[in-house]
Amino acid sequence: MTLRRKIPVLQIGAMPPAAEALLADQFELASFAGEILALADAGRLSGVRGIATTGKAPIGAELIRALPGLRVISCLGAGFDGIDVSAARARDVEIATTSRVLAADVADVAMGLVIATARDFVGADRFARDGTWSSGRYPLGRSLGGAKLGIVGLGNIGKAVARRASAFDMQVAYTARRPVEGVSWSYFAELAKLARWSRFLVLCCPGGPETYRLVDQNVLSALGTDGVLINVARGSVVDEAALAQAIETGMIASAGLDVFEGEPNPHPALAASPRVTMLPHIGSATVETRERMAQAMVDALVGPLEAE
Repeated sequence: MTLRRKIPVLQIGAMPPAAEALLADQFELASFAGEILALADAGRLSGVRGIATTGKAPIGAELIRALPGLRVISCLGAGFDGIDVSAARARDVEIATTSRVLAADVADVAMGLVIATARDFVGADRFARDGTWSSGRYPLGRSLGGAKLGIVGLGNIGKAVARRASAFDMQVAYTARRPVEGVSWSYFAELAKLARWSRFLVLCCPGGPETYRLVDQNVLSALGTDGVLINVARGSVVDEAALAQAIETGMIASAGLDVFEGEPNPHPALAASPRVTMLPHIGSATVETRERMAQAMVDALVGPLEAE
């Protein structure tokens, strides 16, 4: 989509060069490293109609109030943790994400972590490389076929994970704010009950205050000694200290994590554990998807602004 005229748009936070080039080509762009710097220059931003951001960069009520012409906030990513959603809704400001175009790649990583933890690929790799193989066979892993996989959050990513897990002949269930229409997977109203049912508990829910440390000691205890936690959502969804203790004590079997609360510095006890498979937040990190995400972010701005 292309606008007939260049409309003022505010960029908050750094983005990949290709995404910034698309924004500059489409809009009259004002860029700031953060919300505070934008507020300091709010006087010349009164004509801004849209905000482009990563979703993690703070965009609070004060900045939203300072932009009387604001109509849409478009996030390069699946989440909008940093945005004051209540303030945006009060002004009828639309919030858009690129979750639909990145869902497949994030779901692939989630299933990769399921397989890696079930069969301990990381440990087996070390075993094959360091000469230990000559001393005997590697310990047995666990099968995926027939195993129970619970999903927390059945949005675009959660549904993509469910489809992939079903193709592995796994039993699939989910929890969400309410049952999702048009799906055949079993629904649990309570997270702890889903955790108790699951061998693999996959987190696909949004971050933010509503899900902050949603997975705590009680949920991990319900997951149990054979249970595996997979997180491709946000690090803030998990009480990482409780997770580290659960793994150390054997409360759960293992974890596969692509996201961390203190990125890029994971919890040291998790980093030190051989029963944790860790990735550096690469869920959507493919060439093809990053290109689609940048275009989707721009299109989400163009649509509402062109309609004015």
